[in-house]
Amino acid sequence: MKKIQILGTGCPKCQKLLANAEAAAKELGIEYAIEKINEIDKIMQFGVMMTPALAIDGKVLSSGKLLSVDDIKNLLSK
Repeated sequence: MKKIQILGTGCPKCQKLLANAEAAAKELGIEYAIEKINEIDKIMQFGVMMTPALAIDGKVLSSGKLLSVDDIKNLLSK
């Protein structure tokens, strides 16, 4: 099971990244769990300075930009 973490304070881009991540995981047909992390101190523990950010299995793979569904599918497939 993939653990997908969305790091952000709840802004529209963060919400869209969450929706894109869910769509990507569903399109790939993988088992996943999504965790929304919106506490600033927890976000900073990941070393993230710009949101939204995407982490998969605890590893930050994108920060400061809104990834498309296809971008996220590529990351999940690795």
